[in-house]
Amino acid sequence: MKTSSYKRKPDFFRTRTRRDDEVRKIRLGLRRLHLHTVCEEAHCPNLGECFSKKTATFMILGKICTRNCRFCAVQKGSPLPPDENEPANVAKMAKQLALKHIVITSPTRDDLADAGAEHFAQTIFQIRKTIPKATVEVLTPDFQGNLEALEKVLSAQPEVFNHNLETVPRLYKLVRPKANYARSLNLLKFAHKNFPHIITKSGIMVGLGETKEEIISLMQDLKEAGCKVLTIGQYLAPSRKHLPVAKYYQPEEYKEFEEVGAGFGLVVFAGPLVRSSYLAGEVFARLKESRDERRIR
Repeated sequence: MKTSSYKRKPDFFRTRTRRDDEVRKIRLGLRRLHLHTVCEEAHCPNLGECFSKKTATFMILGKICTRNCRFCAVQKGSPLPPDENEPANVAKMAKQLALKHIVITSPTRDDLADAGAEHFAQTIFQIRKTIPKATVEVLTPDFQGNLEALEKVLSAQPEVFNHNLETVPRLYKLVRPKANYARSLNLLKFAHKNFPHIITKSGIMVGLGETKEEIISLMQDLKEAGCKVLTIGQYLAPSRKHLPVAKYYQPEEYKEFEEVGAGFGLVVFAGPLVRSSYLAGEVFARLKESRDERRIR
């Protein structure tokens, strides 16, 4: 697919790529254990910063996705069977990095009977076994709406359950042709209702052609679903073959989103380079501190 327009990034959006020894060391460690990160596979603009801080978002279940979302850089195709050693290797790498908050995600695996839910659960189990004091955040696909699969992951007791809506309902057929907005929202509702102690979180991209009114409506949907945290970041086209950027939002517009979200009772983290798992540990620490303060009062 060729795009008809290509917008240049605003100057305020530019970042310096970090290529220091720490970044190379983490890459070598990941390759040695046959591990993948969404930082690399999705071409995240924060990779250098995160790797240099000894943090990464692990992508389990391989690096090939069974869907064809038109915004995503992750490779599409027929994936290999899950690596049975991967859960233990994720825990081993997390321990080497001395991580306190570990984020686990995956490509969508519609080829698996449970869409990879058991593999998520086993990875959480191995982390608990290897680093008992660490907290865990999962960023899952939609499991094709299979609530039994979702329950399997939630029963492993991650501290945070994250599932991204990605965009507003009107744009789903264009941006996520094999996904369903209501189905994704239902996962968040189920998690909040049945595991209320687990923090529910979602994320969206802006700059795909949505309106501010649609974003506000999405916030209302998240509030009703019991979602607590929303991340909002600028969509960046991974290549000229992906959907083009319709708009670059200005810094003051992200501040507006945070204020509107607060009115709905959502904790909103918004900014050009904000991503679902960017600074996830710091976000979790702030949420935990806020919860503790409310208990004291």
